[in-house]
Amino acid sequence: MTTVAPEIHGKAGLSQSMEMRIKRAKQVNALMTGVFAGIGGFFLFLVIALAAYIVIRGAMSFDPNFLTFTSKGIMNQVFNTIYLVFLSLIVSVALGVPAGIYMAEYAPENRLTGFIRISIESLSSLPSIVVGLFGYLVFILMVGQQWNLLAGALAVSILNLPLVTTETEAAIRALPKDMTYGSAALGATHWTTITRVLLPAALPHLMTGVVLAAERGFGEAAALLYTAGMSTNINWASTDITSPTNPFNPMRPGETLSLHVWAMRTEAVEPNAVDIANFSAAVLVLIALAFSVLARYITKRVHASMAGLSHKTKRNKKGAVEEPAVSEETITASNFTDRFHDNKKEDQ
Repeated sequence: MTTVAPEIHGKAGLSQSMEMRIKRAKQVNALMTGVFAGIGGFFLFLVIALAAYIVIRGAMSFDPNFLTFTSKGIMNQVFNTIYLVFLSLIVSVALGVPAGIYMAEYAPENRLTGFIRISIESLSSLPSIVVGLFGYLVFILMVGQQWNLLAGALAVSILNLPLVTTETEAAIRALPKDMTYGSAALGATHWTTITRVLLPAALPHLMTGVVLAAERGFGEAAALLYTAGMSTNINWASTDITSPTNPFNPMRPGETLSLHVWAMRTEAVEPNAVDIANFSAAVLVLIALAFSVLARYITKRVHASMAGLSHKTKRNKKGAVEEPAVSEETITASNFTDRFHDNKKEDQ
């Protein structure tokens, strides 16, 4: 018995030591969880408070005349903003997505690829005012044109290209390699694998980059000051697309909402310039928020359609879900071969 007691005592001491370590680890875990949750909640509160402050100030400054297409209204600026963002997204997506695909699927790991990545990172850090001056030199002076929406869209596209490129590359690289290997095992070419398998699976991540690019376009002002101009002269009855007052002519100058806010705060002589600026800022925030929500909704619907999902979940009479929910990643990874066969049959 003299040999058993120390052994039992040693095990009890070890058990107490382990319990103390586990308890201490749980306390540290709870503390750090609270710290990070508090930091995240603080920044979330700042964003919500800032947006609410802008919207409330805009609502307090509301005047029915602001919602008109006259010189006292801001609807011309709203149209110019949406139209310019649309043009910039066409250029950014048309160039950024193929560049991201090349970096993820084709570019070898060598010095040239490293130099390209450094160039992309450097381009993303350029001040918007520098891009605006570059756009003024190239798209206005060298081309011999006046300020126009297309030049502004190209300037914004320069700022958005690194974002769209890096998001596309990250989205494709984040996909499991089994998808590429499985598609190749079925006899698909590399290009077919990219277009039929990888891009549909990476669509939600890709749309994140598109939404961020659009948000930057909505809020950009410095780059547009030297390229898009400050005109609000629009003739909505014009049917000549080449007319300098036709709303859909990309070669006409156009003032955006962000420029309008800046002008009302710095150069305006109207007695209600502050109210116009406050309401314009509120409308700009709401437009950006609405675009983000709409883009994510469309992305979810399109991705669900590609994955063979219905946008409506079946429920029984009690309101419970009849079938267990399955994540989009699981469906995409497990059923992409079936969808590839279906697409191949449709092509035949």
